[in-house]
Amino acid sequence: MAATRRLLQRVSTAFSTVGALRSYGVIDGVGIRIRAHNYHPVPVVFSRATGTIWDSEGKRYINFLAAYSAVNQGHCHPKIIKALQEQVEKLTLSSRAFYNDQFPVFAERLRNMLGYEMVLPMKMGTEGVETALKVARKWGHERKTSPKMKVKKNILHLFVSQISVILSVAQNIISMSCDNDATRGFGPLLPGNLKVDFGDADSLENIFKEWIMLLLDSFLFEPNQGEAGVVIPPEGYLKAVRELSRSGKMLACDWEEVRPDMVILGKALGGGVIPVSAVLADKDVMLHIKPGQHGSTFGGNPLASDVAMASLDVIEKEKLVERSASHGEELRIQLNEIKKQYLKYIKEVRGRGLFNAFEFNSESLSPVSANGTLICYGPKA
Repeated sequence: MAATRRLLQRVSTAFSTVGALRSYGVIDGVGIRIRAHNYHPVPVVFSRATGTIWDSEGKRYINFLAAYSAVNQGHCHPKIIKALQEQVEKLTLSSRAFYNDQFPVFAERLRNMLGYEMVLPMKMGTEGVETALKVARKWGHERKTSPKMKVKKNILHLFVSQISVILSVAQNIISMSCDNDATRGFGPLLPGNLKVDFGDADSLENIFKEWIMLLLDSFLFEPNQGEAGVVIPPEGYLKAVRELSRSGKMLACDWEEVRPDMVILGKALGGGVIPVSAVLADKDVMLHIKPGQHGSTFGGNPLASDVAMASLDVIEKEKLVERSASHGEELRIQLNEIKKQYLKYIKEVRGRGLFNAFEFNSESLSPVSANGTLICYGPKA
């Protein structure tokens, strides 16, 4: 853990560092003139990576963002890159109009790992969420609604969502966001969405009672909110949600031994090399989608499938889950030590595993420091 302490010492120095951020020609020049301004990146130009990252001037950085968790295995992991190189010389794309020899192996791997009966492959996380919403709505029309209600016209099938900030290309997902900045100016939003405060089981129960289970197709939630600032729900919350949604036996899964009806995977599934996502569910849910009702040209392609299997190999063989638990505990201890030194500036430390954040007190910091830019730019390996 000495390395962790040394690294965090570098982080702590950022709170006492004052200086202007350096501008790079590629940022101030052609790049900013021709790219759409849908992101406001930190002014660092990455040029190569092996585990950590180097900028165009040869300075090395520890990437705590990890591409929003898409490179949890580390940048350009050699085992994942090797799998990519070997598969790219054999077959990259078949489309779902044909079979390929990699997707079935990948799907079986996910089934065995997570205990679901079926896998629907997609390309990006957004597609995964959209897929889950379509499956849930189809299930709601065919199974959830009673025969009596089926004869009525214009029955509104509802989703309950608990999503904080979504930077999405999909209008359906934007409509489910609970963040005003994500929805402002993108109306009219799609109907059929109810929203509830994160971690509030009582409010969710009231919604269930008000709208009756016959009208609710699904509850979409982040177990730990990411873009909201690593927000962890109260202990026992997910179990309360499961009890509201279904009575009976609950199967072991994750922190609170809760097994959702559908699981959406993305980000790190592609090892930071290629976009991969998947939706997992049992047959009683997934088989409501018939051929021709949903598809993806690149979903389940052999290149992505092979890379995803290599990514899973790294997670399992290098025991990243177990290491995340132990290292995360040590990280929070050290972050809280830093917080004690800078109580005026750090409001809170929170997280699970290595999914962590410390929240700044914006009233005590300059605008640049308060949004994390100085902290992101300051510490270097």
